[in-house]
Amino acid sequence: MTYVVTDACIACKYTDCVEVCPVDCFYEGENFLAIKPEECIDCGVCEPECPVEAIKPDTEDPDGKWTALNAKYAEEWPNITRAKPALPDADKMAEVENKLETHFSTKPGTGD
Repeated sequence: MTYVVTDACIACKYTDCVEVCPVDCFYEGENFLAIKPEECIDCGVCEPECPVEAIKPDTEDPDGKWTALNAKYAEEWPNITRAKPALPDADKMAEVENKLETHFSTKPGTGD
């Protein structure tokens, strides 16, 4: 099992989770975070830190869509290990559902 970042993170990008990760397995996109499945040690400390409940065990990703997306972009984006401010409209965007098709950016973030 591994943890994956899901739709709720898109256009919010709260980073509370990255500071508690003991293995630094988060990677930063322009408006999304990804977890590298091969680096995640399944400790689960990141899950309760997410204010929008975007982090889920991969067992809650039955079709593997989020696991694949996290794996792909964790290879392309820079590592992030320190918290940063959330995106400006994070609170508003936290209430939007199904953001993958309409709000997801493939561009990398800045990392640490």
